[in-house]
Amino acid sequence: MSSKLELLTPQNSQVIFIDQQPQMAFGVQSIDRQTLKNNVVALAKSAKVFDIPVTITTVETNSFSGHTYPELLAVFPENKILERTSMNSWDDQNVRDFLAKNAQEGRKKVVVSGLWTEVCNLTFSLSCLQDTDYEIYMVTDASGGTSVEAHEQAINRMIQVGVVPVTWQQVLLEWQRDWAKRDTYDAVMDVVREHSGAYGFGVDYAYTMVHGAPERTEHGEMIGPNPANK
Repeated sequence: MSSKLELLTPQNSQVIFIDQQPQMAFGVQSIDRQTLKNNVVALAKSAKVFDIPVTITTVETNSFSGHTYPELLAVFPENKILERTSMNSWDDQNVRDFLAKNAQEGRKKVVVSGLWTEVCNLTFSLSCLQDTDYEIYMVTDASGGTSVEAHEQAINRMIQVGVVPVTWQQVLLEWQRDWAKRDTYDAVMDVVREHSGAYGFGVDYAYTMVHGAPERTEHGEMIGPNPANK
């Protein structure tokens, strides 16, 4: 029986963000760049909710790629950034060591978000699969390529060798799995409201119907539901 039939859980997963840097994003043509950043940050916040270890790696930060998105760093301000020179993250021993430490704890499902799909994501995935028994889950809407064709053909090539394509919201809800898990319920809803577009609007609407319109300070900040409207 394939281990890929096992759902993603907070216990069997780890996440790696590869080169989520502005110069890399400038070259992305396969997805709207603002949508891309939204999805990357949403995936990061999702991992934070479930206390899933995250590796952040960058390439040539000070020469041409620029620094990691501040919105991503704000989610994990304590994380060490693994700087490297190779386009293939797997070539870097620090990256391999970080992933191996998590894998030793049973986290062999590696959730990947990176730029560009056809270079950094592809080479990392193929090399990782060749050298280990890890599984790769490629977050297609939190990754981007230099064209739609480049992105799609890279995903197709990865699928042929066993990489599993997923989307960030799919990963979030797979980690949650059961709405009876109240310890993460509110935090998941916060991520959904902030990053999930139409689904988030629906949650906002539902919460307003149940709890009433939120009270606001004189400056307009929300301070919680208005009990008078319940």
